[in-house]
Amino acid sequence: MEPTSQVTRPDGRVDLTGTAQLQGSRFINDELAPVPVEKRTWSTYNYFALWMGMAHNIPSYALAASLIALGMNWIQALITITLGNLIVLVPMLLNSHAGTKYGIPFPVFARAFYGVRGANLAALLRAFIACGWFGIQTWVGGEAIYILVGKLTGAGWRNAAEVGGQPWTLWLSFGVFWLVQMLIIWRGMDAVRRFENWTAPLVSVGFLILLAYVLVKAGGLGPILSEPAKLGWGSGFWKIFAPSLMAMIAFWSTLSLNMPDFTRFGGSQRTQARGQVLGLPTTMTFIAIVAILTTSGGQVLYGEAIWDPARLADRFSSPAVVVVALIALVLATISANLAANVVSPSYDFSNAFPRRITFALGGLITGVIGVVIMPWKLYSDPDIYIFAWLGFYGGILGAVAGVLVAGYWVVKRTNLDLAGLYTEGGRYWFRAGWNWRALVATLAGAVLAVGGAYTAPGSQGPFPAGGLIPFLKPLYDYSWIAGLAGAFVVYLALSWAHRQPKEETREQSGPSRVGTAAVDG
Repeated sequence: MEPTSQVTRPDGRVDLTGTAQLQGSRFINDELAPVPVEKRTWSTYNYFALWMGMAHNIPSYALAASLIALGMNWIQALITITLGNLIVLVPMLLNSHAGTKYGIPFPVFARAFYGVRGANLAALLRAFIACGWFGIQTWVGGEAIYILVGKLTGAGWRNAAEVGGQPWTLWLSFGVFWLVQMLIIWRGMDAVRRFENWTAPLVSVGFLILLAYVLVKAGGLGPILSEPAKLGWGSGFWKIFAPSLMAMIAFWSTLSLNMPDFTRFGGSQRTQARGQVLGLPTTMTFIAIVAILTTSGGQVLYGEAIWDPARLADRFSSPAVVVVALIALVLATISANLAANVVSPSYDFSNAFPRRITFALGGLITGVIGVVIMPWKLYSDPDIYIFAWLGFYGGILGAVAGVLVAGYWVVKRTNLDLAGLYTEGGRYWFRAGWNWRALVATLAGAVLAVGGAYTAPGSQGPFPAGGLIPFLKPLYDYSWIAGLAGAFVVYLALSWAHRQPKEETREQSGPSRVGTAAVDG
């Protein structure tokens, strides 16, 4: 049997040969194993198309539109969104590097810092949040189908008997949308990539149709851009700005962790980085501009800021415009949901039970949890959507990102032992498969980030007005940054305090043999 060997290619990407020796490990399966260099073929366009598909969807639109509903004008909303996207792009690119270099998904990458078993904590934290997002996306996609069919078939569909507070036809639309996505994910990662490639150029059409219709009806850009900001530029704006900025960051904080799930297929570091730099800021700025102008125009036309695009389209008098727009919105939402909210938790659940859960089964689990979490409640109000949902989980994931960035770039200096990531008792086994330093750092960062979680006066939410931990309340407005910075500093301090020079030298010089003794480092 060929011994396991780690080979670094001239372009810096690392390959693992002799993987048959690892197949007996209970911590590896086909989905979690490193992608061979010859199969890492994604181009810059693949990543640009991926981001176009992920960004151009109804929740992205609603995120920007909700800022208008909260009282910002178009300039304030655009500044908030653009700044948030540029900030979150930094940890996203830093964590993406490991995927391209080693061909590994996020949960395997996390093993280097949390331990082979401990990585399940980071992976499942991210997975359950993705399940929530899957549910939200599926609900709004089902809502679009419900409105679309209602426009075509008449009042009977829209006025159907209610079940659980909603027409049974809306529940049916939700179920159909759920099933279509499950069928695609069951066919595997290649099916997802093909779907992204052909839908990416189409997903902008629906939003542009909405915008064009509103502009025509509102009499052009003049009435829209002249709308005054309800908040002004004083203290009222700054109270909303900080938590809204954290929400913009939190919107993609899941991807800032698990982009290795996609960059593991990258043809080079330059390819994936360029695709993401071109993709995320441009596509999110585009959808933000469309959403802001469309929602502001709807405010001029209908006297209220309708932040849900499907509900706004339902107000239009032209059935043809509504049908074409909603078909494009449905495609956009499927594209985004598969890439952002099904692929990664599929890997995460597979990582928890590599021998029992395949990529497809992980996707099915994601879909079921996404329904159980009752997404219609999370999406019901912009205060809950931004301040409770996005603000809270963004802070927790910021802490995980802090550990990964500190561990990979500062402690390990991008040097990992691939075989050790799959080996019981190996270099990343630490203590019984867990690295206590990563756990302590994550907990410290999470407490700093969300310990002061509060519900603002006059809004809805599950937290006390004075904060869960009152003296931490000011940090909650900066939850993601507080979580990332806190975990980063604590992990570095603990790692350097217990640093073992011999182990660091061995890690940089080459991989350990399968089955080496455990190291507490």
